[in-house]
Amino acid sequence: MTSSLATRTLTVRYFAAAKAAAGTGEEAVELAGDATVADAVDALRTAHGPELGRVLDRCSFLLDEVAVRDRSATLDGASTLDVLPPFAGG
Repeated sequence: MTSSLATRTLTVRYFAAAKAAAGTGEEAVELAGDATVADAVDALRTAHGPELGRVLDRCSFLLDEVAVRDRSATLDGASTLDVLPPFAGG
């Protein structure tokens, strides 16, 4: 049986090493309507390959400017996912 869930567009913004690995600072990603943060990360890994995949393993994420603690959280009405690699300095 094929699911007929609506899709959603999520704006993904990359910073620092994630931006370099993705080759862009921002992109729109189409996901299933019931997608989770983990689904979004998997889609990014698939779209950009192993270099970004290695960076994503170390990243933290903001969903509409709120820190994501649980990657199994659904995107709900969120419109923006920020990809934040660890930053040096202080």
